[in-house]
Amino acid sequence: MTTSVPSADLRLRLDRARAAAAAAGVDALLVSPGPDLRYLTGYDAKPLERLTCLLLPAQAGRAAQAAPVLVVPGLERAAAQASGVEELGLEIVPWQETEDPYALVAKLLPGVGSVALDNHMWAEKVLAFRASLPGVEQKLAGEVLRELRMRKTPAEVAELRAAGAAIDRVHARVGDWLRPGRTEAEVGRDIYDAIIAEGHVQVDFVIVGSGPNGASPHHEVSDRVIQAGEPVVVDIGGTTAAGYCSDETRTYAVGGEPSAEFRRYYDVLQRAQEAACAHVRPGVTAESVDAVARTIITEAGYGEEFIHRTGHGIGMESHEEPYIVAGNTLPLELGMAFSIEPGIYFEGRHGARIEDIVVVTETGVEAVNLRPRDLVVLDG
Repeated sequence: MTTSVPSADLRLRLDRARAAAAAAGVDALLVSPGPDLRYLTGYDAKPLERLTCLLLPAQAGRAAQAAPVLVVPGLERAAAQASGVEELGLEIVPWQETEDPYALVAKLLPGVGSVALDNHMWAEKVLAFRASLPGVEQKLAGEVLRELRMRKTPAEVAELRAAGAAIDRVHARVGDWLRPGRTEAEVGRDIYDAIIAEGHVQVDFVIVGSGPNGASPHHEVSDRVIQAGEPVVVDIGGTTAAGYCSDETRTYAVGGEPSAEFRRYYDVLQRAQEAACAHVRPGVTAESVDAVARTIITEAGYGEEFIHRTGHGIGMESHEEPYIVAGNTLPLELGMAFSIEPGIYFEGRHGARIEDIVVVTETGVEAVNLRPRDLVVLDG
């Protein structure tokens, strides 16, 4: 699977990454299979024990004369060629089963003083590079690449819109499956199939948290039978063919109206989530968005029940920079995309969460999830 990004855009990403590496004082980026490699080249390479690695020298420094190359196992050469990386000016350098690919990388990057390894590189590969590049400083490539990946281009925003619309269509159908007497797992299987049917190629997570399970933010599914009159948190997401992620949470009341207590704190939660969304605009800090939601919930007496950050960035990963959390003083900029998902949870009883993906625009904010935020009350 490759990313359907025009070659010109990918070449620009590679150039910007090389410039960013130079600005960070890094001689070269070493990027193995994962979201960073796909972002830079469009190649969604298989993560194998055999080394696949993009060698991306900085635009200045001791590695400046080296050309960008993609080192691949010989048996993966055809897949790399099919991905179109050669159209980006990348040379594919295959290695054979009896060769040492880490020594090959060292030979291709003579004289480097520092390299940045992608954040998802396996530990065995990191240690192998440490051995093959003795004395070379190792850093995290995320410190370089996150500055690029946080700011989505108009084309990337369009992909997030498409992913958001697809997961909206799934939530629109949840009422067909969510009813008393069914298990969370049974409902989850229907949702899983719908995520694929509605335009994703991969299901990343399905959370169906009924009753007390709704108080566990990362509960998935279980064999618990859904009861009439209880709330259910449904948090779902997947990845599209273009490589971009969806993530949306809505809370449902199954079999009629929930308790008055639940309705009281749900109304507070909805007010907090909508206020946090409305606060987003260029120049405000990430932590200020968290503060808006948290202040409303705390003043209503539920502060101790809001146990996680307000949001996370999203793009080619479900969770990436920027994080919407206290202490993150990063000013928001045009193109930054993230979730706004406050929650209130009473352990052992029930919980609620509302989540939308939003994008910073020139004048404010755009939500890519358009489903109503009201509590969805389903008749039994």
